[in-house]
Amino acid sequence: MAYEIPVTQARAELAELINRVVYGGERVVVTRHGKPLVALVSAADLQRLEESEVSADDQVISTVSTLRPGTSAAGERRRFGIAAEHRGTEGTGRRPGSGG
Repeated sequence: MAYEIPVTQARAELAELINRVVYGGERVVVTRHGKPLVALVSAADLQRLEESEVSADDQVISTVSTLRPGTSAAGERRRFGIAAEHRGTEGTGRRPGSGG
């Protein structure tokens, strides 16, 4: 659990808060009007967070690249029939198959 402190108090106690984070291993959440605003974490914690973020991005990219390729517009018409034709004529004021 992180230690919470209002921003006005954090300003006055910044040096102490830094020491608590660096030497005490604490995490400090600075709040404004009772809502979390920023967090003070050690540089080591930040590095771990960034590494896990990169790892998660790599995992998503890997997963997406293994999906099958998308279908073509012609394939869409075969799959969805008249709905695909209707969608292709939106904004023209014409009905599909009206010819004019």
